[in-house]
Formats: sequence, C-alpha cells, structure tokens
Amino acid sequence: MTAEQEFDEFAIAAWPRLRRSAYLLTGDHHLAEDLAQTALARTYASWQRVRRADALAYARKVMVNANIDRLRRRRATEVGGAAAESRLAREPVADVGSEELASDRDAIVRLLGRLTDRERRVVVLRHYFDLSEAQVARELGIAPGTVKSALSRALGKLRVTAAEDETTFVREGLR
Repeated sequence: MTAEQEFDEFAIAAWPRLRRSAYLLTGDHHLAEDLAQTALARTYASWQRVRRADALAYARKVMVNANIDRLRRRRATEVGGAAAESRLAREPVADVGSEELASDRDAIVRLLGRLTDRERRVVVLRHYFDLSEAQVARELGIAPGTVKSALSRALGKLRVTAAEDETTFVREGLR
C-alpha cells in the first residue's frame, strides 16, 4: 500500500471525529469543516514524518493549533455574527439519529459557547478526547496546573449555566 493510499484511509476514518471535534472547538459548522480540512491538509503535507499509530493525535494537535492561530488573527469583520452563529448551532448534524440526541448536542454546543477559548479547548481535549491533564498541557503548551484551574473554572461555569437553562426550560414549559 502506498503512502497516499494509507493517508486516504486515515482521512476517511478520521474525518467524522475531526469535524465533530472542530465543531466543539468553534461552535460553527462552516468553521469546523474548514478547520478539519486544514488539519488533514497539514497532516498530509507531513505524512512521511507522521507515525501511523499516532496519526489521529498528530491531526488533532494540528487542528487545535490551527484553531489557536485562527483565534489570534480573528478580525472584527469575520463572516457571520451572533444571528448566524445561533442559526448554525441549531442546524441538524447529518449523523444525528434522534431528535433527543440533536437537542443534547445543541445544548452542549451552547454551553461550550459560553466558555472562554482556553476553557473550551481544555474541556474538549480532556473530556471529548479523554486526554489526561498532562497530555492536554502538552498539546496546548501550558502548565498542568493551568489545565486543572481552567478545567475547574469551566466545569463550574457549565454547572451554573446548565442549572440556569434547566430552570428556564421548566419555568417556560419547554421540557
């Protein structure tokens, strides 16, 4: 099997997870697609150096770094806005099997959207990718203590926000 065929197989297998992860990082379907494509393109460019056993980890790190770069050069004229982001967050995901699952995903994305960029990255890497605190610290280039404090703050915010949302839903008869 050629290196190009190996990469094709890897890209097909990794695409859904990279896209979902990028969506959790950005909260925007279009940016998620771009971010996942960027990660795969950069991984392909380095494919000769990538250890096949760690290819997904490599692509994930490329994606997180590309997202950090995107945030650093974000312009005030970025396409979209609050109305567009809100509409995109409610768009159904193609592989959703039930309405309840779609509702849960929407709630998760809305909750993650209320976190700072660093908190969001830490939560996604720690809980979605199930990385250890040390691995998250290495991927983000921060101290393990910073991961712990950011995660603690983020989970506290998520608990408060989720409780507030639940109270609003019950009060308004939405659940």
